[in-house]
Amino acid sequence: MKRGSWRAGQGALLAIMAFGTAIPALAQQVDVGAPPPPADELNKPKPDATQADAGSGPRADTQRRARSHMLHPRDPSPSSLAGDTQSAPPPGLIGDWQDIRTRMGERGIGLSARYASETAYNFSGGDRSLVAETGQFDFGALLDLDKLVGWGGAALQGTVTWRRGIDLTTTAGLGALQQVQEVYGRGQTVRVTQLWLQQKLGDKVEVKLGRTNPGEDFAVFSCHFQNLSFCGAQPGNLVGDYWYNWPVSQWGANVHVDVAPGVYVQGGAYEVNPRNLESTFFIGHFKGATGVLLPAEIGWTRGGDKGHVGSYKLGGWISTADGDDLVLDINRQPRAVTGLAPLQHSSRYGVFASVQQQLTGTSKDGRSLTGFSMFANATFADRATSLTDNQVSVGLFYKGLAPSLPGDVIGLAVARTNVNGRIDTADRLAGKPARDAEYAAELYYSVSPTEWLVVQPNVQWIHQPGGVKNAKDVGVLGLKFALTL
Repeated sequence: MKRGSWRAGQGALLAIMAFGTAIPALAQQVDVGAPPPPADELNKPKPDATQADAGSGPRADTQRRARSHMLHPRDPSPSSLAGDTQSAPPPGLIGDWQDIRTRMGERGIGLSARYASETAYNFSGGDRSLVAETGQFDFGALLDLDKLVGWGGAALQGTVTWRRGIDLTTTAGLGALQQVQEVYGRGQTVRVTQLWLQQKLGDKVEVKLGRTNPGEDFAVFSCHFQNLSFCGAQPGNLVGDYWYNWPVSQWGANVHVDVAPGVYVQGGAYEVNPRNLESTFFIGHFKGATGVLLPAEIGWTRGGDKGHVGSYKLGGWISTADGDDLVLDINRQPRAVTGLAPLQHSSRYGVFASVQQQLTGTSKDGRSLTGFSMFANATFADRATSLTDNQVSVGLFYKGLAPSLPGDVIGLAVARTNVNGRIDTADRLAGKPARDAEYAAELYYSVSPTEWLVVQPNVQWIHQPGGVKNAKDVGVLGLKFALTL
């Protein structure tokens, strides 16, 4: 797609968007790592099919608009997202004080606010040992346009985020490929993270368009862990120069279709524009686009009350933005020798797969409550242009170790992030150490003393940081907490 035609598409998208600040909704997929909901929530009656939208049901979730398709089960746990820095938080500290949230929900308006903090100390590795804290404020609202103006099946959402703090990975010279504080990055600034419209078309189709990002809709994964290797849509961890995850937004659109019980297909188109990474407050740019990112995904989710909650996804993407060859120049000779401009590739691409499955224990309404669950994510990007060309992560969650502690969850995960072998020659010519792959592991224990607070200490270990074979291992003690209002 040419830049001019994409700019025309941007104009059409903006014409549809009016105003609002809201919270991401489409990331609400099965999440086996989410803390179980409070006992009083489980004992309340389940809403029927007519109560599936935000602001309805025995306890309305005014923070997000969950998919209402009966063919496509989701995990709607109200406490699952307090510590997930790339998803909407539940009602928090002020709860439903003076019935404010209830009254606003009845009118189609939902508000939220949260601060998520991640502190880390490197007891091993790096240039020096430091303690660093970084965090994210996010503020949002959900407008149910059916209740507000009679626009059936429509909702307007948006998010404003502010990231601040210190990045231990850089400041302590850890040299890691994946940050040990996932909430840091993409500019310590205030930005409009989301501003988009969602429209239901019948019982099986949903369309979303506006300011968004592909990680909300494709290869969706939680951010319960603190290490970036286990956080968010995995393609953004590998090719973040054109696949932008939260909190960066770009003009885009997504079509989701439920084709059978639990089975869906979806496709999307998202602007590739480096200006979206600028650390200045903005709603949206209309110049600077270099291409379009085109992802697609097919998936199957399963819920119910028999302890078998799970989801399975397979997808891929193509980007029309030009990409520099890692090694070759315009004459297809080694750039490290000639010093000439890089060879240009007219497209970039990759594939991904994701599995989440409850293994033991109990579940209710599509939410895993106790027992073991597992996940596995794998992503492969094209080797012509991608410095890190594949990442694989696997992990386990266990709920119910201490039943007396609310939100009791143990998480354990390991990951391998591979450095493209094509870069070996260039590294040797430049006198750089040999690189292979970075291995990361994290163990955390999470509790939620109240619905509005998550406290989660963790320990991380990184072998071959940066993929450098002779680099000293990095050890990190971390503490993650989230406070919602």
